[in-house]
Amino acid sequence: MVKARVIILTQRERAELTRIIGRRRAHAGLVSRARIVLLSADGVRATEIAERVGVSKEQVSRIRARWELERVNGLYEKKKAGRKDHALPVDLVHRIVQLAMSPPPAGRTRWTARLLAKAVACSPSSVLRTLRAHALKPHRTRTYKVSRDPDFVEKVEDVVGLYLNPPAHAIVLSLDEKTQIQALERTQLPLPLRTGRAVRHTHDYKRNGVVDLYAALEVATGRVTHACTDSHTAADFLGFLKKVARAYPRKELHVILDNSSAHSTPDIIAWLEKHPRIHFHYTPTSASWLNQVEGFFGILTKQALSLIDFLSKADLRRHLDDYLASWNQNPTPFIWTKPAKGIIRSHRRMLDRISGAVH
Repeated sequence: MVKARVIILTQRERAELTRIIGRRRAHAGLVSRARIVLLSADGVRATEIAERVGVSKEQVSRIRARWELERVNGLYEKKKAGRKDHALPVDLVHRIVQLAMSPPPAGRTRWTARLLAKAVACSPSSVLRTLRAHALKPHRTRTYKVSRDPDFVEKVEDVVGLYLNPPAHAIVLSLDEKTQIQALERTQLPLPLRTGRAVRHTHDYKRNGVVDLYAALEVATGRVTHACTDSHTAADFLGFLKKVARAYPRKELHVILDNSSAHSTPDIIAWLEKHPRIHFHYTPTSASWLNQVEGFFGILTKQALSLIDFLSKADLRRHLDDYLASWNQNPTPFIWTKPAKGIIRSHRRMLDRISGAVH
């Protein structure tokens, strides 16, 4: 029988190893090495230590040798030097960055790692590391639209002023219409959620008509007044305005809305003249994000209009009515925080950027 090789520990070393094993967030490898040393100090054979700790006998021998050379410090992982021959020269890095931000070759819509690597004569992996280091993502695109409204400043100050400092004893409403909501019916039934599988549905569908949704969001409370119509004409809009007026009788109303032509027809203007308690405040053109009800429409789309079949327009209308009833039971207002000056500064910077854009 081979006698186990015993490691002699001082009282301080044993206490340190016990502390490492009891540490809740200690690295698993460090804990295993500390256990190997303690078991060796207790006279346990290498074969049995390997079985208890779940390592090979050769690993036990290596840990013992590290302990004899460096004691406790030998149990910790050493920082590896790693390769250094893949580092790119500074001028090559600069060239990759400049190319990635320049127009792509003829016939291409964007740069890829392989295209850049071919252009600068290096490996695609080196190009990818350089792009990541400089936070460049040629594969991603986003859309934007900058308002060219000559009255942008005045309209932003007006609308944001209503959000941040609403008039006393008045109601501020954010109003808009979500048009062309389709009553889609999938050609086959969806497959429900299962462990390890997402909900699945067919890509093709049947259209059962469209519905237009008018909504007026009360900025202070988040409560929504709505109406569903088959179209979005000026007459439909006027009918919804009358419904909103009935919902807030004898209240001064400040209504924020966009510049749709249906919002300023002669009939609408005449109706406003007969109802002086209702005031319109227009957002700048191409600035629908300034209208808070757009945020509500985004929530509605995600929570109520995705992955569901509608057999008819009436079915879609009932679904929207149910969602709005549920929303108004516990309405959630949106808290506007950005001042008008900040929006105007950002708008001016964006105008300066696009006036000098190279693409």
